[in-house]
Amino acid sequence: MSTTASPRTTPGVVSPPSGAIDPRGPQLAAGLTAVVLVAVLLLPSPADVILLAGQAVLFAIGAVRGVQATPHAWLFRTLVRPRLAPPTEWEAPEPPRFAQAIGLAFAVVGLVALLSGATLVGQVAVGAALVAALLNAVFAFCLGCEVYLLVRRVIA
Repeated sequence: MSTTASPRTTPGVVSPPSGAIDPRGPQLAAGLTAVVLVAVLLLPSPADVILLAGQAVLFAIGAVRGVQATPHAWLFRTLVRPRLAPPTEWEAPEPPRFAQAIGLAFAVVGLVALLSGATLVGQVAVGAALVAALLNAVFAFCLGCEVYLLVRRVIA
């Protein structure tokens, strides 16, 4: 979601609409998520299950409380964003929150599969989440956000 500058802002700097988020925050979170998911695929059990459970908790926080409430968002707000130029666009929080719910679903499927001995199913679920995280981290393309928008169009 992009906006235009209001008369009270500095030219070229876009003011955030109420509740809007800097899209670079979820992009950083996706990069960190991708690192965790690669480790899940490479590490032996039980380390893979422990890491995936931790990632599932992070996805749950993002899905329930919003991406602004995650530890990744705190890291971005505290250490990264102060060193960046202001964003030129802002994003509605609902699509990334939906994307976190999809990530949670894949993480839960992966956890259940790994714990039940269906390693291939678990790895495929983790791999799907990894692809989505990499798309966001590398190309700023949030697959879950696009699914959210598509669902909204179909329902409306």
